[in-house]
Amino acid sequence: MSRNNPGSAISRFETVDALRGTAMVWMTAFHFGFDLNHFGYLRQDFYNDPLWTWQRTCIVSLFLFCAGIGQAIAVLQGQSWPRFWRRWAQVAGCAALVTLGSWWMYPQSYIYFGVLHGIALMLILARLTVHWGWHLWWLGGVAIAFKFIAAYALTTEALALYADTMNAPVLNWLGFISRKPVTEDYVPLIPWLGVMWWGVAAGASLSRQASGILSWRLPELLQPLAVLGRWSLSYYMVHQPVMIAVLMALAWLLK
Repeated sequence: MSRNNPGSAISRFETVDALRGTAMVWMTAFHFGFDLNHFGYLRQDFYNDPLWTWQRTCIVSLFLFCAGIGQAIAVLQGQSWPRFWRRWAQVAGCAALVTLGSWWMYPQSYIYFGVLHGIALMLILARLTVHWGWHLWWLGGVAIAFKFIAAYALTTEALALYADTMNAPVLNWLGFISRKPVTEDYVPLIPWLGVMWWGVAAGASLSRQASGILSWRLPELLQPLAVLGRWSLSYYMVHQPVMIAVLMALAWLLK
């Protein structure tokens, strides 16, 4: 069953919101572990240990897949460009705040192209390509594969001279890198656009069905996930400051 926002022609679907809410819960648990590690309550390698790096990959993938689904649904329901730009401005503005906040806390590795920066760029591309339909499945696969192709190519003798150029912050938002930049969050266009394209393809397919997953009514137990998913951007922006503030207060009390 879909739910309409008051005064809006764009419907929301509980299943999509709940999937997004699941990503938020998983992200919160991950960030809480990261914060505990930062304050010395844990001793984990969040940058190299597969236990944590694979979780991050899965969380970001779920975020971008949901963003792609949501954009496809919005476009196919007739979302106007002015409405799109209003939402885009919110995402871009929050991305700028993330950069400022991370620069204050991690000046040597601040976030200049993290998940919100990537989503802001990829939403524009998703909007422009949503009508490509099933072609986005294989184009998404190509975008993901191209990341590994580019990384290998930049290690070859023929292209090694270009590696330093592509690894520079001014260009590494593209994702054509031979080494990961020093930053707390990095979600470049390649390969992540491929994941969002898969979400767009899935959202377009689901939207054209007369009934199906989008029409499912969630059980009461899962309703909180749908509520969280509807407020995902707001929650994303406040959850880390709140957890950090609590842990800082705890550290002060335990002195």
